[in-house]
Formats: sequence, structure tokens, C-alpha cells
Amino acid sequence: MIFTGFILGLLGSLHCVGMCGPIAFLLPLDHHKPAKKVGQIFLYHSGRLLTYGLLGFMFGWIGKGLFVGAIQQRLSVAIGVFMILAVLVPMKLLRKSKFSHLSFNWMSKAKTALGKQLKKNRSSALFSIGLLNGLLPCGMVYMGLFGALAFANPLESALYMILFGMGTVPLMTTAVYLGNFLSVSVRQKITKAIPIAVIIIGVLFILRGMGLGIPYLSPSNLQLFIKADPNCIVP
Repeated sequence: MIFTGFILGLLGSLHCVGMCGPIAFLLPLDHHKPAKKVGQIFLYHSGRLLTYGLLGFMFGWIGKGLFVGAIQQRLSVAIGVFMILAVLVPMKLLRKSKFSHLSFNWMSKAKTALGKQLKKNRSSALFSIGLLNGLLPCGMVYMGLFGALAFANPLESALYMILFGMGTVPLMTTAVYLGNFLSVSVRQKITKAIPIAVIIIGVLFILRGMGLGIPYLSPSNLQLFIKADPNCIVP
């Protein structure tokens, strides 16, 4: 299940380019020194991955706190259903929600802080830009965080979000070098594939929560309990 984080990030990276592409174009990179530029881009991505990892760790810790009996499995089912509904429910309804307004307020603050870092026009600011970039409200990040919550394990949840971030790296890096390099038709095809991928991942989380006794895919209550507490004594 952890590998789905990378898939979610990879398929959602087109969305990331649309949201964060302008930031990538404005990064204070040394375009005249290719080797240095690679190191600078690495700093930027490191900041993003660290933020995603810390967020994943936090959500995993919250999920672990919710782990009581079959609650984790119910949570996994609920998260899977949420992912599917997030694809099927019209965006107009989501934009009217209180959560959406809070997101826009947070986005405004994050963008202000990012603007200050970008104005410094120094390589030393690249890591900070990456950290702040990872905090920007994003539908795909929300999907990843809900997935991280279902693992109910801080380390696994952190790894899940780091893999999510790594999935966005190839396209984001290409955008830095080539700018708006994808044709409209290719972007449209990838955009159509994103909801399908989210639904598939949602189904996987539902299967995980059903406890069918299938290793790795749908572990039973006992398997999850032992995983959460390896030191437990099974009668």
C-alpha cells in the first residue's frame, strides 16, 4: 500500500506543475552553472520532501492514536470512500465548504511567506522555499495525507508522504528545465487519468479496511494489531 503514495504523486504531478510551476520558474537558480543548478534543485526538492515527511509523520501519529480494535480498518474504509467521493462530488460544492475557505486563507499566508523568500534571490533560500512550497494547500496533498492517516504508524505515514513527494519530482524538475513542455492534448490525457488513479487507490484503502486476510492488500484485524504492537502476546 505504501507504494500508492508514489503513484499518487506521479499522476498528480501535472496538477503540481499547474499549482507550483510558476514557483519553479521563479527559483533563484544559477542557469550558467549546470552542476550547481542540479544541487540547487536538490535543495528545493529536499525542502518539499521534508515538509511532506513531517506532515505524514504527524498524521500517522494521529492515526495511531485512533487505533483501537477495528477502528483503524473503519478509518481505512472511510478514507477510501472519501477519496472516491472527492473525485465524484462536483468541485463547486467543495469550494463552498468551510474547509475550502480555510484552505484559501492558509494559501494566502503561505504565498506571502514564499514571496519573501523568492525576493531574496539567493541559493540559500531554496531549502526554505521548498519547505514553504510543501505547505501550500493542494487537493493531491490532502489525498496523500488522508492516505497517510490510514496507516496509523508515524514512520510508515512519513514514508508514504515522502514517496508522494518523490512522485512529483520528475515532472517538477522537468518543468524547471523546460518550462511549459507538455502539449495541451497530453495534459488533458493525464488530467483524465488522475481521477481514475485516485478511485483505484481509494478502492485499495477500502479493501485494506475490509480485513479479508490478504497479506499486504487486506490484512485481518489480528495482522494489523500485531503490526501496531509487535510486543503483544497472541493467545
